[in-house]
Amino acid sequence: MEEAEHLCDSVGIFVDGSLQSIGNAKQLKARYGGSYVFTITTSSDNEQEVERLVCGLAVSANKTYHISGTQKFELPKNEVRIVDVFEVVEAAKSKFTVQAWGLVDTSLEDVFIKVTRAAEAFNVI
Repeated sequence: MEEAEHLCDSVGIFVDGSLQSIGNAKQLKARYGGSYVFTITTSSDNEQEVERLVCGLAVSANKTYHISGTQKFELPKNEVRIVDVFEVVEAAKSKFTVQAWGLVDTSLEDVFIKVTRAAEAFNVI
C-alpha cells in the first residue's frame, strides 16, 4: 500500500470485482479516514485503566485490537487533539508502566480495510 500511495496518481478499490471507490491517496484518506490510530502497550493489569483514559479523550473512541496488554483504538479527529493524547500518556506514565505507545494518521491500508469490510457487510447473503 505504501508504494501505491507514493507512486499512483489515482487509486481504485475493488471488492469482488466491483469498484467501490476511486481517488488519490489523500482524497481516500479524507473520505474514509477521519481518525487517528492510537496504540498503547501496558501490563494486562492496566487495560481497564487505559480504556477509561482513552474514553476520556474521545467519547466515540473505538477499540479495534486487543491482545496481552497491547490495545489499539480509533480516535475520531474531530473529537481529539494530538496534544491531549500526549498529556494522557504522560499522566498514565505517572500511574503505571507504559511499555510503548504510538499515534498515527489513518493509512491507505486502513482505508482499504474499512471500504472492504463495508462492502462485504453490505453484500452478505
